[in-house]
Amino acid sequence: MNPPKTDARRHHDPEVRGFASDNYAGAHPEVLAALALANGGHQVAYGEDEYTENLQRVIRSHFGSSAEAFPVFNGTGANVVALQAVTDRWGAVICAESAHINVDEGGAPERMGGLKLLTVPTPDGKLTPDLIDRQAYGWDDEHRAMPQVVSITQSTELGTLYTPDEIRAICEHAHAHGMKVHLDGSRIANAAASLDVPMRTFTNAVGVDLLSLGGTKNGALFGEAVVVLNQDAVRHMKHLRKLSMQLASKMRFVSVQLEALLAKDLWLRNARHSNEMARRLAEGVRSVHGVEILYPVQANAVFARLPHEVSERLQKRFRFYFWDEAAGDVRWMCAFDTTEDDVDAFVAALKEETAR
Repeated sequence: MNPPKTDARRHHDPEVRGFASDNYAGAHPEVLAALALANGGHQVAYGEDEYTENLQRVIRSHFGSSAEAFPVFNGTGANVVALQAVTDRWGAVICAESAHINVDEGGAPERMGGLKLLTVPTPDGKLTPDLIDRQAYGWDDEHRAMPQVVSITQSTELGTLYTPDEIRAICEHAHAHGMKVHLDGSRIANAAASLDVPMRTFTNAVGVDLLSLGGTKNGALFGEAVVVLNQDAVRHMKHLRKLSMQLASKMRFVSVQLEALLAKDLWLRNARHSNEMARRLAEGVRSVHGVEILYPVQANAVFARLPHEVSERLQKRFRFYFWDEAAGDVRWMCAFDTTEDDVDAFVAALKEETAR
């Protein structure tokens, strides 16, 4: 059968790839095939479709029999919905100063969710019980927003990882103070692949109450999910999702993408590959004069410091972002479709620009 005709035209070179973000990548072919499979005919809207129902079975296979998924459009939406579900109007969320909810969501948790973020500086993007205690106080002080949630990110915004035991310690500490634990898992697949453990090992098995499950950064076209692990911890998820403009009418097209990733091992294959490319990149640049790798390369991100003028020249050849432009810090991200040739070409270009 001939492919359907379209009036759309290709406006980019599909051979061009960069190191700016795993969001720059397209959708994995298996995800696109799943979308085509779900198309055609009519399915009940707003999540009462067969694909969303099956997604619940897939999610339970990863996160236990009490887990429930609420598909949403994007990661910011997932975080805002999740955090609202575990806070009161006077509640606050303790997070790392580098947390995505603090620095990369346009103030959405505070402006849209009505939450106060209580941030803590960290050396590596990771919270600890001692760091949490810098903000975990004043529950009876009506002049201060009440700490009700600890939010961590796995893998972190700096590409580092929590061990399962570290997350267990955070959960036990938070719960002892009456707080819930949320995990931002936009790159949860990369964390599981690097740790070589199932996702449940550092989520429901160690006490995490709910998580934002990423899909877009790991090969989906769009779509994430809030996964409730502790049903007693949350309230009114369905209403909060709608109120927060995250309820998809044609939800089957979000759910089937997550099913395609999670039903078998596509999520793990994609994450392992992007992690491997990041390690290859780190090894390639480590010996380049003037380049310093800033954090352990534990997932699919490489953070480096190099002369500003070198970065500016290199950016004309490959897309990537400054992380701290004043310090000369940059971030290089690998994706599921990053190739060895992409990495080697980037390393060669870096060497050329450094030698100039």
